[in-house]
Amino acid sequence: MNRDNDIDEIRKKKIKELKEKLEKESMSEGKPIKVTDENFESVINENKMVVIDAWADWCNPCKKLEPVIEELAEEYKGEIVFGKLNVDENGGVARKYGIMSIPTLLFFENGELVNRTVGALPKQQLQNVIEKVTA
Repeated sequence: MNRDNDIDEIRKKKIKELKEKLEKESMSEGKPIKVTDENFESVINENKMVVIDAWADWCNPCKKLEPVIEELAEEYKGEIVFGKLNVDENGGVARKYGIMSIPTLLFFENGELVNRTVGALPKQQLQNVIEKVTA
């Protein structure tokens, strides 16, 4: 019985390590990563600059913003980590940061919230916000 528990613990640890590895690889590939209540703190604290896209499946403006976020993640690869946080599945972060409307973008620098935008803003406007935050 104890051996089965040990095997389960090893399996859980390996799965967690693989998920973390995949997240780090997607960061270096210039793609948005999946952010959850569980990994949120590590994502914002382990990266100098992070933009979190708070969204939901049913949100049409969120769907319009998705390709823009993907383009920005590619353009700012190696400089800024872009994350996608589904607020329906991760209410803890949404409550903590008072997200009442989506899409909301949260801009973090060194783990600190430095800006936010609400709504499906055009790419150029988001680039202007990024430039201000990183200046």
